Amino acid sequence: MHRAARRRRLIVAAAGLLLLLGVAGGVLYAVRHHGVEVAAPPHRADCEVAMPLMPSTVGGQAASDAFVAERGDPRDIRVWGDPAIIATCGWPPLGPTPDQCLDVDGVDWVAEPLSDGVRFTTFGRDPAIEVLVPHAYDPAPLLLPALGPAAKSLPATGRTCS
Repeated sequence: MHRAARRRRLIVAAAGLLLLLGVAGGVLYAVRHHGVEVAAPPHRADCEVAMPLMPSTVGGQAASDAFVAERGDPRDIRVWGDPAIIATCGWPPLGPTPDQCLDVDGVDWVAEPLSDGVRFTTFGRDPAIEVLVPHAYDPAPLLLPALGPAAKSLPATGRTCS
């Protein structure tokens, strides 16, 4: 029995390690900015039109390149201010959700409250843009119009907030 228990523990440990390696292998890079880490979105290549349209300022905060890309190419990420407002492009489009959905200048955004701010994700766009906004910038929806041109450049899926 002792040998069988040791073998089961070894198998479980090996399976856990393989799972960890599989997850880590799927992340093309992570970005750190003042302690905030953001994983790479899966459909980054589809954002070549949107990312050049990202604004130079959001909420009076200038764009910053003061982040560290650990692996890959962070062309699909923009950062403004400190604490950081972080926008990423290349996420799968959202399906139906119980979260609040807002129409801001013709772009629909789903708002998901977080412990330290809010995550806005475009709704009805493929790929989606995700924006992390710390509480320091409340009311956070006022930042979204600056991101409208980039969001509008992405293909519409036909889904809307209403």
